[in-house]
Amino acid sequence: MHVSSAAGGSFLRAQTAIAALFCSLGFQYATWASRIPALKSELGLTAAQVGMLLMAAGVGAAVSFPLVAVLMRRLGSLRLALLSHLCLTLLLPALAAAPDYPVALLVLCVDGVFVGCLNVAMNAQGAALEERFARNAMARLHAVFSGGSLLAALLASAMNVLTPSVGAHFGAAAAVLLLLGGYARTGLLADGGASAAAETPGRRRWALPSRVTLWMCCAMVFGTVAEGAMNDWSTLYLRDVAEASAEIAPLGIAVVSGMMVLARLFADGWRNRWGDRRVVLLGSALAGAGLACALAAGGVAPALAGFACVGLGIAAVTPCVYAAAAREGSDALTLVAAMGTTGLLAGPPLIGFIASANGLAWGMATVAASALVVSLCSTRIRWTPPVTAASG
Repeated sequence: MHVSSAAGGSFLRAQTAIAALFCSLGFQYATWASRIPALKSELGLTAAQVGMLLMAAGVGAAVSFPLVAVLMRRLGSLRLALLSHLCLTLLLPALAAAPDYPVALLVLCVDGVFVGCLNVAMNAQGAALEERFARNAMARLHAVFSGGSLLAALLASAMNVLTPSVGAHFGAAAAVLLLLGGYARTGLLADGGASAAAETPGRRRWALPSRVTLWMCCAMVFGTVAEGAMNDWSTLYLRDVAEASAEIAPLGIAVVSGMMVLARLFADGWRNRWGDRRVVLLGSALAGAGLACALAAGGVAPALAGFACVGLGIAAVTPCVYAAAAREGSDALTLVAAMGTTGLLAGPPLIGFIASANGLAWGMATVAASALVVSLCSTRIRWTPPVTAASG
């Protein structure tokens, strides 16, 4: 299929606008998370209360599913994306101004709800981009999310040098978010296409999910369990089980995160060549088998190699499943997104529970098993064939 220069320009404009949303979500989350120590000090919180703050945002995102389903049907992905983006921008100064712990808890719970809204809306926009231009783009968009987190970390570091004020930091971050939102506003895609057509008048009320949707939910849960648990437990595994030095142990997160970003930059090309089914099937199998072999071998070098396999193999799972879910309609996408949040929430505590009972090596083995479950689920999902247009 030939893509004209005008169409190519339209694709690039829409892609960068949607990428601004992905960048915004990563940036907003990492901004307030980077100032948890300062919030702890200002509000006089205990370690348990800090844990509850972190949990409040996750719970808000996890329980937002019914609201997001309604808002997606009534507003569409474009208006919901802009509304949730604006709310997330305003919640940063609201958190900085929180006078006490209960208010901060409420603000972060509301923040989680709008994170759930933007997560669904921006992935719906990404799926619409792929559908409209017949070009894969979802994996790169998810890589931009990680770039937003990096941008937030750099801003936090700079603001800490300039001033200890959380309010000043969050005000500067809100200005960045407004710029990103303004850029996104002029290039987002109007709702329409096959996935929107699936929402017929007879299906305006939420219905029981199809079998295919349930398989996608399963793949998303176990994929995000593996992704989230690696970020939280890789350093501890290197230190306590592999007996790595204090200088080497933090490399666990760096290896996983670095490989994930790198893989997502190239994954759309892989999707063009091999199709989403093979990318998810082989990638998750690589993640599970690579980590399992590393755990069996023991030692620092095998562990780092196994972690690299997880980052490389699991990176394309969520972009591909989001794209498949969007083609099933907004309700399917919303449910799959909620399951992804559930996996991210449940993964680290699950590994901790298993580790406390049987040791961290068995906890990490659960991560390997989770990746292999994703491979099984991928054989039951309705994937589209590889696109033949120029890659995005």
